[in-house]
Amino acid sequence: MTLATHLRQQALALGFDLVGICPARPSAHADFYARWVEAGYAGSMAYLARRIKERRDPRSLLPGCRSIVVVGLNSFLPDEEPPPPGHGLIARYARRDDYHEVMKRRLLALLDWLAAETGRSPKSLGRAYVDTGPLLERELAMQAGLGWIGKNCCLINPGLGSWLLLGELLLEIELPPDEPWATPRCGTCTRCLDACPTGALIEPYLLDARRCIAYLTIELKGAIPEELRPLLGQRIFGCDLCQEVCPWNQRFSQPGSDPAFQLRPDLINPSLLELMALDDEPFRRRFRDSPITRAKRRGLLRNVAVALGNWGDPTARPVLTEALSDPEPLVCDHAAWALDRIDSGATR
Repeated sequence: MTLATHLRQQALALGFDLVGICPARPSAHADFYARWVEAGYAGSMAYLARRIKERRDPRSLLPGCRSIVVVGLNSFLPDEEPPPPGHGLIARYARRDDYHEVMKRRLLALLDWLAAETGRSPKSLGRAYVDTGPLLERELAMQAGLGWIGKNCCLINPGLGSWLLLGELLLEIELPPDEPWATPRCGTCTRCLDACPTGALIEPYLLDARRCIAYLTIELKGAIPEELRPLLGQRIFGCDLCQEVCPWNQRFSQPGSDPAFQLRPDLINPSLLELMALDDEPFRRRFRDSPITRAKRRGLLRNVAVALGNWGDPTARPVLTEALSDPEPLVCDHAAWALDRIDSGATR
C-alpha cells in the first residue's frame, strides 16, 4: 500500500469519517472571500479580515507546504422533539462537548503517525488546524474531494450531507491528491434560502453573516438588532434550519456514533427560565467544555431574554425583572425588550 492509502486508513481509525488530500496551492476563492469581507458581510468578526495573505495561499502558513490532508467528522444528531414553550433550541453540534480539542488531538496523533512513517519530527513535518488558522477550509475540502459548497454555504458530502466538522494537516511532503469536486449538485433547489427566517442567504452561495442567527447568537458581542429579534424564535445558540431542509441531509444524513461526541442531556431544550437565572459560577459549571462558552454568560442570557420575549408568557416576568439589575448592561437591555414584548402582547 502507498503512504497515502495508509494515511487514509489511519485517519479513519482515529475516528474521522472523511479524509482527502489536495495539493498546497493558491486559493481560487480568495478574491471572492476578500470581496465578501469588504462588502461588510462578516459583520463584527474582525478576525476574518486579518491575515488575508495567508488565506490566499496556505503555503504562507507553512514554508515548504506541499500537501494538505482534510478530514471531516460527522456531527449529525437525529431530530429531537421540538422544544416545548419556554425552552430553548441549541444547534446540534453544540449539544455535546466542544469538538475543537477532540479533533485537534486526533489530527496531532495522525501527524505523529505520519512523522514516524517518514522518519521526520512532527514539528518539521506539518501543522494541524481546526477552525483556528486563516484557511479557506471548505474550498480545501472541495479540492480534496470531500464534497461541494452548497447554496447554504456549507460543505455537502453526497454520502453524509452537510453535518460535517472540518480539520486540516498542512504537510511538507507531497502526497498524491484526490480528485477535486468540481461541480455543485444543488441543482435548482432553493429550500435553504427559502427557509432562512432572517434572509441571511441573500442569494445562492452568498451569506450575509450579519443576519445569520448563528452569528447573532454566537459571534455578535453587542446588541441583537431589534428588527431581527422576533425572528430568532426560541433559538438561543446557533441555527440549523438551512441544513435541516436540505434534501441531501434529509436523504443521506446518518447519526454520528463517535463516543467523544455523545449528547449532553442538559443541552437538549433547556428551560429558558432556569438559564435566565444563571449567575457566573453556575454558568461556568453547567457549560464547562461546551461550545456554549463561546457566547459567554452575557451573550447566552442576551439570547435567552430574546427567546423569553418571543415566548411571550407572563410567567417570565419575574426572572426578566430580576435581570433588569444584572451587572451586564447587555442582559439588562434585552430583558427590558422582552418585558415590553410580553406586556404589549406582541406574541399573542
